[in-house]
Parts: sequence; structure tokens; C-alpha cells
Amino acid sequence: MYLTFAWRYFKAKKSANAINMIAWVTVGVITFAIACQILVLSVFNGFEGLVKSLYNSFYSDIKVTPAKGKTFTLTPQQLISLKNQAGVSAISLIAEDKALLQNEGRRAIVYLKGVDSNYTSVTGVAAKTYQGTFNIGTAADPGLIVGAGIQDAAAINVNAAFQASVLTLILPKKGKVSINDPTQSLSEGLVTATGVFTIQSDFDNKYAITNIDFVKQQMGFKENEFSAAEIKLTDNASLEAEQLLLAKLLGSAYKVQTKYEQNTSLYTTMKFEKWFIYAVLTLILFIAAFNMVSALTMLVLEKQKDISVLQSMGADKTMILKIFLSEGLLLGSIGAVAGILLSLLICFLQLKFKVVKLQGGSFLIDYFPVKLQLTDFLLVSLTAIVIAFFASWFPARKAAGQLIELR
Repeated sequence: MYLTFAWRYFKAKKSANAINMIAWVTVGVITFAIACQILVLSVFNGFEGLVKSLYNSFYSDIKVTPAKGKTFTLTPQQLISLKNQAGVSAISLIAEDKALLQNEGRRAIVYLKGVDSNYTSVTGVAAKTYQGTFNIGTAADPGLIVGAGIQDAAAINVNAAFQASVLTLILPKKGKVSINDPTQSLSEGLVTATGVFTIQSDFDNKYAITNIDFVKQQMGFKENEFSAAEIKLTDNASLEAEQLLLAKLLGSAYKVQTKYEQNTSLYTTMKFEKWFIYAVLTLILFIAAFNMVSALTMLVLEKQKDISVLQSMGADKTMILKIFLSEGLLLGSIGAVAGILLSLLICFLQLKFKVVKLQGGSFLIDYFPVKLQLTDFLLVSLTAIVIAFFASWFPARKAAGQLIELR
């Protein structure tokens, strides 16, 4: 019943054209605000998904590291126990540390990861190799896969037809520090450049990957000594549940981290940015709220006679209040629905035809990615309705509090 009154008041021609204009301007601003919120959040979701996919291609689902120090011991029995877990798909053992890479007169500091043959099953780095092949070689003849940034810095060639670069890696020896002769604390070995990967500048400019046995040999690791173990879970496994299970299995001497905990700052920042964007765009809805207050206040003044008629027929203050609250909610709902439909149309066009392009051409894609999420639609719609409710409250109370006599 209240919506019937509200709809009639919305459609009815007002004595003052300004009321109609303000009402439609209110709907228009709400439509614009809702569409902007959904579009911006959808584009943010698209970029967030792209960034996550890039980072997930480098980081494993779960990484085991020592709780203290830089290395830990993982016995064959422990390794078998890990592999026998139902949620574990593959395990790659890692020996890693910073190293100095030399290519004739060119040098670069790299974070060297020594990996085993299972590494390609645990991460997606191999799929990101765009020059050469992902070949780590053997302990006697190790291969090196470097990030694109390191390739440029050290002028590395991986093309076997033109003689692939033979590089020198200088690594720290574990537990050996000589004050008299610092060079005794370092080891030096040769590796052949076999591939170049590109993921994102954070990885491309930092990481190089080679054979784990070569790294362990150079750094003086024991047989069962490692820097980390990276684990790939099965598709149906729960990340948090497996983390707790593996942490309990290994004990307090090991730190078990999910891929999100390995990049806490990244995921925290992305969440904060999304909420910040939502908060800023919500300010546009508050502008619409001022228009709504004006439109409803003028409507109350115009409908004084109708209010008195309703009162004479037995309508109490609560009924009058609900009628004008419904009017505000109707304005908010019409704007919200129109904004949602407009944003869906624009998102469809972007997904289908890639209408809006990225400038510069230096990114992995040349268009703005879009990803629609139901939670965004619900959040934005709920925000619009809540703001419309509070914007309607003052004019509605004013209408309910009026005592008007028929003449």
C-alpha cells in the first residue's frame, strides 16, 4: 500500500516543475553513482585477478620454511609423510640464497633458487618461460633460468645457436666466515643459461632458478638439508585446512605458510585499495542524498492537502511516515536498478569488444580487464538503499508531524 502511494506521487505531475526536476536529478545521480561504483570495482577485480594469477604462477600453494635460521632438515620419513597427505599433489625441495651472477664484465645480484624436477608441477614458472627452455640441468652441468630483468642487466644469451652464455655464480658457503680471507667464505661455479621467464617486474628483476644439487654442493648443505619445501595441493583441497594439518605434522620447528601469507603485504594492500575506492565513490551517493532531501521536502509541502485527507480517514503518523519513506526508497531503488543495468551493459561491451584500451602497451594486456562479482552488486545496492532511507527520514518525519486541517 505504501509503495502504491509512493509510485503515484512519483508519477504524478507536480504543481512546481522544480520538484519533478529534482526527483529525476536524484534518480540520475544515484544511477551514475551506482554505475561508477560497479564499473570501477569490476575493473579493480579484473586487475586484482590478473595480479593474483601472475603471483600464483610463481608462489606455491604452501611453503614450508624453518621457524629459525635459514635451513632445516627434512628426513626421508618426513617427506614420505608429507607426500601421503590426501590434499598434497606434489612437493618440490628448495635450496635458496642471494648470489652474485657474472657474465664477463656484467654483474647482477640475484636471489637464486635451487629446485628439483618437481618444481614445474608445483609452480607455473615453466609456463612463463618465453626464451629457451626451463632446463635446470644436473649438479655437474647446471642450467640457469633467469628473469627478463636479470637477462637485460647481465646481457645473457640463451640461444644455443649463438652459443648460450656461460655464467659464473658466486654463493656464500654455509657457516663459513673468514675474516682474514673473505673469499674463503664464498664458492664459485659455472652454469649455462637455458631460459628466460617473465611474470612481473618483482620476479623478473630478482630471481634466477637452477639445479638444487648444484646449489647444495656450492653452499655446503648436508644431504637432507634444505631452505624450503614448496607444496602443490589438489584441486579440491582446502588451503587453510591443509596448512593446519601440515603444521601439526611437522611441528613447531617449521613455519607453514599459504600463498597469501607469503605475500601478506600485497593482498592486504589490494583489500585496502578496494575498500578505499568503495568509500570514495560512496560520496557521490551522499550528494544524491542532498537532492533527495530537497525533492521530498518540497513534495511534503505540496502534498499537505493529501496528508490532511489521509489523517481525516484515520491515517496515523506511522502510516504517513512510511508513505514518504517509501517514496525515498523508491527513488533510491529506481536509481540503483538503472545503475546496475547501465554498468552491466558497459561491462558486457568491454568483455565482448575490449572497447576501452590501456595506453602505453607495456602491460601484459592492452585493455581494461573486467570481472563482475555478485558481492559488489549486493554491497553497492544495499549502500544506495541505506543512504536513501536516511535521506528520506527527515522529510518523512516532517510530513508525519504535520497537523493540517481541511478547509
